[in-house]
Amino acid sequence: MADSVDPQIKDAVASTNVKVVAEAPATAMGNLYQSISHATGLAAGNAVTAQQQTNVIHQAATTMGVTLLYTLGSAAGGQAADNADGDDGK
Repeated sequence: MADSVDPQIKDAVASTNVKVVAEAPATAMGNLYQSISHATGLAAGNAVTAQQQTNVIHQAATTMGVTLLYTLGSAAGGQAADNADGDDGK
């Protein structure tokens, strides 16, 4: 079978293939850098969210602790008043 493809077309296809093969490492590195940047951004965002949630938990624990201290003060005062009048609740 005779070669019926024009040599100019063969050269164009060959040069396109060389161009694609030559650009592949740069494209791969660009994709890698973009993926790493995205993962790093997500990690930073997750760290901020975790810190905010930890602050909320600490604030709630502090509020409950202060409430408990105030409640214990009232309970202790009430118990002392009951004991002072000599009535032991019987």
